[in-house]
Amino acid sequence: MIELSVTGGIAEIVLNAPKKLNALNEEALAELSRAYDDAEAAGVRALLLRGEGRAFCAGRDISAVDPANDDAYAYLGDLVTPLLKKMAAFPAPTFAAAQGACLGVGLGLLVATDVVYVAEDAKIGSPFANLGATLDSGGHWLFTERLGAHRTLDLIYTADLMSGAEAVAAGLFSRAFPADELLDSTRAIVERVASGATGAFRASKSLVAQIRDSRVGLWTAMEAENTAQGELCRTKDYAEGFSAFIDKRKPVFQG
Repeated sequence: MIELSVTGGIAEIVLNAPKKLNALNEEALAELSRAYDDAEAAGVRALLLRGEGRAFCAGRDISAVDPANDDAYAYLGDLVTPLLKKMAAFPAPTFAAAQGACLGVGLGLLVATDVVYVAEDAKIGSPFANLGATLDSGGHWLFTERLGAHRTLDLIYTADLMSGAEAVAAGLFSRAFPADELLDSTRAIVERVASGATGAFRASKSLVAQIRDSRVGLWTAMEAENTAQGELCRTKDYAEGFSAFIDKRKPVFQG
């Protein structure tokens, strides 16, 4: 179900079970975890996650789940959460191109990705009111952080879904594209980032994670930025970027 390709320093991971809307079972989660390991071992400079077919990921594959004996905590705590932590800690910039349904664990995959681009008609929200379950995989954090408590509970209580365009307008994700332009537009951005100063990007990724996870104050964050910049100013990419700016030419970064 999970496919990985590496070309020109860019990893592309594809959820490829379109008949199941790329829903994830235990085996698929393990495959996805290995794909991230393999991409990291390859030393890629950027990573793109996408889903094949009309949905990005409809969440957990519940086709073989016995509700009477299901251990949702084990599925989430032992399988999903470790995967999302691994995804969030991936050393290079990560991107997702998400179309159609982005629900449950599928939404969690987006929470764990640095930059998310969605199709304008994507479907995002919490369908769990219809299942007698609750939003999981980081969904509560994402919605409360970016939408506020009232909108979060509205979506959870009603199971209404937001379109990709609405989600971007509300600040949930970065950009929305027409569905037929989503993948090409995302790939073009990923290629641009992969040719950039990825050492500096890694520093920014770490700084954003620190600010987000610990809610540090302005001055603490600024000191962390100062430290990172002090380390970066000794790198070749830093020198190349400044030299190119002075020379009025396009920089050639080595990562």
